[in-house]
Amino acid sequence: MTGGEYKLDMTMMLTIHDAFRRELDRIAKVAEGVSDDPRTVMRTALGWKLFKTYLGIHHTTEDDTVWGLMEQRLAGGQDIALLHAMEAEHAQIDPLLAGMDAALVDAENGPARLGELVAELNTSLRGHLQHEEAEGLALVDSTLTQEEWSHFAAVHLKKVGEDVGTYMPWLLDDAAADWVETVLGRLPGWGRTKYEGEWKAAYDRLSLWTPAAGTTG
Repeated sequence: MTGGEYKLDMTMMLTIHDAFRRELDRIAKVAEGVSDDPRTVMRTALGWKLFKTYLGIHHTTEDDTVWGLMEQRLAGGQDIALLHAMEAEHAQIDPLLAGMDAALVDAENGPARLGELVAELNTSLRGHLQHEEAEGLALVDSTLTQEEWSHFAAVHLKKVGEDVGTYMPWLLDDAAADWVETVLGRLPGWGRTKYEGEWKAAYDRLSLWTPAAGTTG
């Protein structure tokens, strides 16, 4: 990950993109069903809930604070097509998540559908993240002010709310040590203290991708 080529600080954006990719890898592994019924795991696992929650927060915050503002700024210009492509890619994700949730509770057709939907989600979301990093972030960087970008970050954090103690270690799960240090350096002092003293240890005790106790297929 690198954000040095932008005037706006893209550290947190690139970090959450990699977190989504990490979770897509884990979802694909669960869907293989090597040791457990993948429908039981995903229907009850905290990891699936967190993935959907944080992806929803991220995309709705972009929609509410970034894309609409850029739509106004770019109206009539050649870059509007790229913005519309970003918005269209967002719109493809939610139906896939809903389809997966439906497959998880469909005893008759769900098992056959789940693998296909997981593959579609991987393709769609990874493609969007790559497109955003290749072209979208540069457009954001050239269109928004630092104040507007900071507003996006503030709204994003507000939506995470009291779940920040889980969100931050989830965000940094499996990240390289130097990148963890980079991200922690963006936090206020109390945030680093909480992360190192409480949040990380509590997160490490969670079982994100195992079935909840007492569940069956």
